[in-house]
Amino acid sequence: MCAGRVFSTLRRAEYAELIGLFLLIGAALAMWFVPLSAVLEAHGLGHIRPVAFASSGVAAFISPLLFGAMADRHASPAKVLRGLALATAMTVTLATTAIREGWGPLPVLALIQLHSLCSAPTWSIASTIILARLRDAPREFGPVRAMATFGWMGGCLWVSLIGADRSTASGYSGAALWLVVVAFTFLLPAVESPLAEGARSWVQRLGLDALTLLKIRDHRVVFLTTTLFTIPLAGFYPFAPPHLQELGLERMTAWMSLGQITEVIAMFALGGLILRWRLKWIIGAGLGFGVLRFVVSALDTPAGLIAGIVLHGCSFTLVSITAQIYLDQRVEPSWRGRAQALLSLMNGGFGNLFGYLGTGAWFAACTTAGKTQWSSFWLGLALSVAGVLVVFLMAYRGRSSGLAPPPSARSG
Repeated sequence: MCAGRVFSTLRRAEYAELIGLFLLIGAALAMWFVPLSAVLEAHGLGHIRPVAFASSGVAAFISPLLFGAMADRHASPAKVLRGLALATAMTVTLATTAIREGWGPLPVLALIQLHSLCSAPTWSIASTIILARLRDAPREFGPVRAMATFGWMGGCLWVSLIGADRSTASGYSGAALWLVVVAFTFLLPAVESPLAEGARSWVQRLGLDALTLLKIRDHRVVFLTTTLFTIPLAGFYPFAPPHLQELGLERMTAWMSLGQITEVIAMFALGGLILRWRLKWIIGAGLGFGVLRFVVSALDTPAGLIAGIVLHGCSFTLVSITAQIYLDQRVEPSWRGRAQALLSLMNGGFGNLFGYLGTGAWFAACTTAGKTQWSSFWLGLALSVAGVLVVFLMAYRGRSSGLAPPPSARSG
């Protein structure tokens, strides 16, 4: 009985660490990312908004696979995360100072890009750390991942609470929290990477061998579906805040946090859904919610836009988080860091880059003489998600094979 209590206490302590890590990272990311659109606008930099948001897509082409390979092969994931968190804190501070002091569009964009290179891998590496420590990832990851959403909500609410929706104080708050993440990583166990020894080619050192995962059909369909889904999704954070403001809804950052309410609900429900539903129908439902959220946003009313923000949580969770769980279950342990990193590359790289630039161009096409046709803008995004839904339902087979990389990948 005493031993049982000891193991129970150890388990609770471990969960506290996992929850704390996701809470902190979620809040730190939100404090910078969510108010960025309004902050740029307030400092006369609204015209660089699509390029500024696209910086995360450019970064995702480079850093997630590189640092994912490092976490798989060369260093403890906790140490990799610690270094990235420190670099992110420094670059957030520099980028925020550049915006506040009016250094000009080019220096601001360069520093935002540098920040994105440092922050882009943090999410996938934190997910790898947490998934490796869960006993039953399909059932446990959703509730633990929900803590990141609580952190994101807390970060958004803090920004609005201090009146920093359009102020650089939001960026400085995020930088301070990244330093807390640095300190927190010292509490995480220094688990060594599974493939720390042996000579490796440059392809392996850069993590590019993860592309062999795409040889398996269902892997390929899941990767491509989440990437295509991310493209219209990228129109949410840059353009929902100005639409809220135009409809007379101030405190945009707080309103945007409503999407996290259903995100949390969906994450807690995800474990049960995975036991009862095929993955195909979970992702399909998420894509369906994605269509619906843009359709109701196209009503161009406060109620419609708020409903669309709320539906964002269900849509994001059922597609993106299910894909992370899929990879954790279908890929060998020594490849999971690179698998999660490849997902970040395709979603954050191709998806965000084409998404931010594409939705920015679509927004410009829907705007005439300073007046935006919001119904046309959101309906265009709804149609694109509907296309992704049709392609996914036709292409995904859901066979039980493919639990590991192809033979050529396993040999690495």
